[in-house]
Amino acid sequence: MFQARRFTAVLVPAFCLSLLSPALQAADKVNIRIPTAATTGALYPLGAGIANVWNTRLNYVNASVQASNGGLQNLALLKDKEAEASFAVSSIAYEAANGQNTFQGRAYPDLRVLAGLYYNPNQVVARRDSQVETLADFRGKRFSPGSVGGTTDGESRIHLTAAGLNYPGDLQIQRMGFTESIDLMRNRQLDGAWIMAGIPTAAVTEMCATANGRLIGMDSALIEKIQKDYPWYAAYTIPAGTYDGQDKDVATTAVKMLLLTDKSLPDDLVYDLTKTFWENLGEVSKAHAVMNKVTPDMAVKDLSGLSLHPGAARYYREVGLLK
Repeated sequence: MFQARRFTAVLVPAFCLSLLSPALQAADKVNIRIPTAATTGALYPLGAGIANVWNTRLNYVNASVQASNGGLQNLALLKDKEAEASFAVSSIAYEAANGQNTFQGRAYPDLRVLAGLYYNPNQVVARRDSQVETLADFRGKRFSPGSVGGTTDGESRIHLTAAGLNYPGDLQIQRMGFTESIDLMRNRQLDGAWIMAGIPTAAVTEMCATANGRLIGMDSALIEKIQKDYPWYAAYTIPAGTYDGQDKDVATTAVKMLLLTDKSLPDDLVYDLTKTFWENLGEVSKAHAVMNKVTPDMAVKDLSGLSLHPGAARYYREVGLLK
């Protein structure tokens, strides 16, 4: 059972009939618990949208969505069999499956991918008058890697170190959130900032429009170097015109949001969940705009070497996405 102190559950009732896999025609109701993240973020409404589709298209499923503390807690709940489906970015999922960093000594080899979803790209902004053209040019500059303890501090460390800098010693680090970074850039008290979020991102929009900011890209050699050591990164292009004054595509890295499950879930069940999700993608996309650019071929790409659940893989083979 879920513990009330961990998150708040909101049940999404099942009320419509649909076609089932033959092996599940006579099955009892199956509870699918989906921890997400804070209610103010993208994952909570997205999880609710997925739960609603599963409930209304699969009459043996009783899916519920819960608020949680995000990816780390979601993976712990899956591992402890207190959830059946959930979300985490590819970097955290890779570390969990392989017992690295915060998961050292408690690897989760039974973690499986149900679907690859959207990308969260790294967006590096510098003032146009800062003489920064590449990541290496941030040496000696006033730079915000984000708030203390935030994800972007790790992103900054990985990428700037790969670019040849001693992080944080080679920079004048000022750890602050997006709003403070925008104000300091506008007042010429900060040369650059690191942001990771889907595009377009409001903070980057404001930096480019009001703080003389522009995106700093990464060359292919740097991206390949980073991918060699950190296989969860995908190469990503921020299209020209995404932000004010951006007249060229900008190359960067991104981590992928994954819809995850556990190896122990029956293959027929996961097949139905996967098939129903993709065949109702338009309805799921109404839950949050972050899904508007997701296409079925993204389901099996940039999964950081993580294994697909056999039930999901069966569906992807049927539709030609896997051989």
